[in-house]
Amino acid sequence: MAEAFPKSTFIGYDYHESSIACAHKAAVKAGLGRRVTFEVASSTDFPGSGFDLVACFDCLHDMGDPVGAARHVRGSLTPDGTWLIVEPFAEDEVEKNLNPVGRTYYAASTLVCVPASMAHGSPALGAQAGETRLREVVMGGGFTRFRRATQTPSNLIL
Repeated sequence: MAEAFPKSTFIGYDYHESSIACAHKAAVKAGLGRRVTFEVASSTDFPGSGFDLVACFDCLHDMGDPVGAARHVRGSLTPDGTWLIVEPFAEDEVEKNLNPVGRTYYAASTLVCVPASMAHGSPALGAQAGETRLREVVMGGGFTRFRRATQTPSNLIL
């Protein structure tokens, strides 16, 4: 994103310190160190406000408090700001997810996503939350609008 939008600045937040260190090194190596910074912070207390865009890539379903994260994102945006959410593709009904991609996501969710979110007291959305459940999380955080922008065979872009 920083390469595509050279007049913008970016801040990346993650609770995992080693990931932040790795991301910082990659940004410096790519020559983006002046416009891209990374900080250790959780999804419910990252610093800053007045953001035009907050993006969450394949992580909302792993968060310990997804509604709290939604609430915090809402408070960090400008009045006309946007929250971009990319999540694993899932239908709302289990039987519609019983295909090769859905089965793979259920397996990964059981081994990685659900334990990660439950370790933080989460409702364990898992990788197969579906658009309806994700909408409930987002709206529960105070947003008044929600839409599916597009989809791919592997992701929902909300």
